[in-house]
Amino acid sequence: MSGELLTHLDADGRARMVDVGAKPATSRVAVARAIVRMRPETAAAVAAGDAPKGDVVSTARLAAIQAAKRTDEWIPLAHTLPLDSVDVEVEVDPLGGTVILTATARVTARTGVEMEAMVAAAAGALCVYDMVKGIERGVAIERVELLEKSGGRSGTWRHDEQD
Repeated sequence: MSGELLTHLDADGRARMVDVGAKPATSRVAVARAIVRMRPETAAAVAAGDAPKGDVVSTARLAAIQAAKRTDEWIPLAHTLPLDSVDVEVEVDPLGGTVILTATARVTARTGVEMEAMVAAAAGALCVYDMVKGIERGVAIERVELLEKSGGRSGTWRHDEQD
């Protein structure tokens, strides 16, 4: 990281919003994932739609989409982006005791959409927790991570599964 500047700091070290006004608007895509671990019985209830609070998968998907649209309210220095789309896939593995949320955010803008994808995945995971806490309190959100991004000056990046 030597030689790289922290772009969200001004010359005096104060936090600032980056000025992207001179950058061209380009098509950008980001994919993020959140993994929620629970007992297999709890995951089976999620898969069957038998959770006490209702349809966990649909509710988590909606929470993720809604959160992506409000990322600038979650992340203080994030720009407000006119999202083109947010897609959320929810994979339930009853035997493995996991719910995996994968969020894909798309925008045509002057700045990236990584935070929107990550906020979507995180909010969806938090919603899963909320929906199943009546069955199991020990549910863990194990990770929220960026899987890939494309567009903009830095081009395409993919998470190396070997990391």
